[in-house]
Amino acid sequence: MPRAFNVGRELAVNAYLPARFHVPPGWGRKRQVPKQEMEMTIKVGDKVPSATLMQMQDGGPKPLSTDDLFTGKKVAFFAVPGAFTPTCSAKHLPGFVQHADELKQKGVDAIACVSVNDAFVMGAWGDQQKAGGKVLMLADGNGDFTRALGLEMDASRFGMGKRSQRFSMVVDNGVVKALNVEEGGGFSVSSAEHMLEQL
Repeated sequence: MPRAFNVGRELAVNAYLPARFHVPPGWGRKRQVPKQEMEMTIKVGDKVPSATLMQMQDGGPKPLSTDDLFTGKKVAFFAVPGAFTPTCSAKHLPGFVQHADELKQKGVDAIACVSVNDAFVMGAWGDQQKAGGKVLMLADGNGDFTRALGLEMDASRFGMGKRSQRFSMVVDNGVVKALNVEEGGGFSVSSAEHMLEQL
């Protein structure tokens, strides 16, 4: 609604009201709700939404439902903005590969990494990082699961489109028990080392 119309309406209304009841500037305008306020981020105690991820098996991509991944298990789950990117390759994924045995000694049944990449890229990255048998490399190619979690970010200015924020979470039988979302370009709370302290 044009601002000029609002100003006229405010003056018209105020002309009939005592000063203490005058309506403020902008009265009657609909508030534009920021997109981030409309998208609810998952939180501790929530059930993980159902979605289908992809993983490389027997030379090709195969579907894996989040229900199958999380039901009846304790899962150390972490997400990265992109496979083969610097922090993800130098620190984030290697940390979970390195500490896989320690995490499992603390009751973790499975460790999973997800990114908004295709299954072929995630499979190749896992091979490069020697994640086989330690970390499930999962692709959220269309970003559906990431959006359902409310943890999507826009990396268009880097030529990467919509991606996942960097985060980790402990999921027990489909329910989030711990959630660690990094701020900005940081890397600390979503690390394997931090998760070990939480278990």
